[in-house]
Amino acid sequence: MAHPATNSAAAPERTTWLILAGVSLCHMLNDIMQSLLAAIYPLLKAEFALDFWQIGLLTLAFQGTASMLQPAVGLVTDRHPLPMSLPLGMGCSLLGLLALAQAPSYPLLVAGAMLIGIGSAVFHPEASRVARMASGGRFGTAQSFFQVGGNAGTAIGPLLAAFIVVPNGRGAILWFTALALLGVLILSRVGVWYAAWLRDTTRARKPAAMHALSRRKVKIATAILALLTFSKNIYTASFTSYYTFYLIEKFELTTQQSQVMLFLFLAAMAVGVILGGPLGDRFRPLTVIWISILGALPFTLMLPHVGLMATGVLTVVIGVVIASAFPAIVVFAQELVPGRVGLIAGIFFGFAFGSGAIAAAALGVVADLRGVGFVFALCAWTPAIGVLTVFLPRRAAMAVSPAPQSPAARPGDTPQL
Repeated sequence: MAHPATNSAAAPERTTWLILAGVSLCHMLNDIMQSLLAAIYPLLKAEFALDFWQIGLLTLAFQGTASMLQPAVGLVTDRHPLPMSLPLGMGCSLLGLLALAQAPSYPLLVAGAMLIGIGSAVFHPEASRVARMASGGRFGTAQSFFQVGGNAGTAIGPLLAAFIVVPNGRGAILWFTALALLGVLILSRVGVWYAAWLRDTTRARKPAAMHALSRRKVKIATAILALLTFSKNIYTASFTSYYTFYLIEKFELTTQQSQVMLFLFLAAMAVGVILGGPLGDRFRPLTVIWISILGALPFTLMLPHVGLMATGVLTVVIGVVIASAFPAIVVFAQELVPGRVGLIAGIFFGFAFGSGAIAAAALGVVADLRGVGFVFALCAWTPAIGVLTVFLPRRAAMAVSPAPQSPAARPGDTPQL
């Protein structure tokens, strides 16, 4: 008969793929709704006679709201998990869609963008926690599986906007409320599983692992990871907000053609996310971070200086390479601050939104002053920040051991960052 300790150790290794599939699918639905906003920017610009700074402000309203709230949501739910907050967050995004579809004025468009941001802020930390719960110890793979749903949604959203919303007008956004309702139903079931997982007293209550790094080194490493995320999201913000305008201006493409090109980039990012987590599990997250951030630099520098066909090829290569970093960054950060899954997810998903929002707003001003071509030439240098990876701790310094745990400690508790 197997030793009890063997059974205890083996049980957490089972990966709950159905739950992972559920949160990944809802991540796709969530990010389809998010990407609709950026995808209809040309339509909104024409209908409301917006300047580029107003386009940037819409992005700031959405991403800034999500950025500010996500870490707070993660911090609260680390101590007090809220399984049924998942369907409530999706319901908030549904209200945002209704506002975007029916808003008669620019301020109400901003309000709709903020509602979608609030829904995203609630969804990401808790869904990321569920993904880790269901991972069975394959944290990088689970993080990729969860994130690829979001990237797929971000890629599909512009296509849906190009072929549904653009031909039929802004009111066609109402059709996407069906996706939000589907997400509410799925997340209600995921919330039931999540609550049952928390109640299951047979699960191993392992103490948080401690590593050899000092608090100062943890803070420095976390700040470096945040800067790497910032560099990645400055570049992706230039694509999601202004790539269609760049293509229309430089190559005289139609709005639909430019949306297809944007889809190439976003689909390539989804592929990069699929690869990033499993590669991080196999070769260490640090290796993936090195290759992904700094490795994109030669391609980003070439992009502003090539023709249409080469632009398409480089768009795909850049999307794959630069997107593979994020699962590795999240897993690396979770190893730095073990047990604070919600806080880390909130910080890094929130920081991704926040840095993208700041970048989009600033780049809008630059585009008004110097043109969108200058924006892409400027942003091409952002992957150079990847050299900071040299200051991240190596595997030897990250060696972990179980820490003492008081009887009152909850699963996932660990010393503060």
